[in-house]
Amino acid sequence: MLKEPPKTYAQILKKEQDELVLSYMPALRAMAFRLKERLPASIDVNDLISIGVEEMIKLSRRYDKEQNDNFWGFAKKRVNGSMLDYLRSLDVMSRNNRKIIKDIDVIIDEYFLEHECEPDDEYLAKKLNLDIEKIKEVKTAHAISYTLPIDEQLELYNEDNTLEKIEKEELVEKIHKVLDNLKEREQLIIQLYYYEELSLKEISEILEISESRISQIHKKLLKKLRERLA
Repeated sequence: MLKEPPKTYAQILKKEQDELVLSYMPALRAMAFRLKERLPASIDVNDLISIGVEEMIKLSRRYDKEQNDNFWGFAKKRVNGSMLDYLRSLDVMSRNNRKIIKDIDVIIDEYFLEHECEPDDEYLAKKLNLDIEKIKEVKTAHAISYTLPIDEQLELYNEDNTLEKIEKEELVEKIHKVLDNLKEREQLIIQLYYYEELSLKEISEILEISESRISQIHKKLLKKLRERLA
C-alpha cells in the first residue's frame, strides 16, 4: 500500500493560514453585522462578510507571527477597510430614495423658515406618509453617498460621550497589554466583548456556547485581568 507523500512546507503553511482565517471568522462576522446596523436595508451583510473573508485570506498569507502579536490585531483595520472600500463602490441611493431625500430637503427648508430649527424624523415621516424607519434608512443612504468618506460618515452615527470614550479607550489599551498572555478562545471573547462591543448573548450565538458558559468565562477573565492590571 502506497504511503501518502509527506506534505511540503508550503502545504503545511497554507493549512495553518486557512485555520487562522477560520479561527477569526466569529470576529469578522461580528464586525460585518455591527457595520450593517448602520447601513440601509439594501446592503446584504453576507456581501460584507465575503469581502472581509477575501481580505483576511490575503492577509493570512502576509502575516508573520514573529513580528505581530496576534492575527486579528494585524488584520482588523485592513478587513474593516476592505468592507468600507466595497461600500464606497456601491450606489446605495435608489431612484426612489433620491426623490425622498429631495422631498425631505424641501420640508426641512420650509420648517426651518418658520421654526428656526430642523424637524425630527417623526415629523418628516408624517408629512411624507412614510414610517420613521424608512426616513432613517434614506438619510443614512444619503450620508453614505455624500462627499465625506464613508468611514467618517459612519463615525458620526456612532459617537460616544467624549469622557466615556476616553475612559473606555484607556481600559481597552490596558486590556490589550495583557491580551497576548490569554488563551486563543479567551482572546476572542475579550475582542468580541470589548473591541466589537457585542453582548454576552451575541457572543454565545457566534461561538455556539451557552450564554451562561460565556458569562462564567467572562467572569474568570475579568478576575485574571484585575490581577494582572493591579
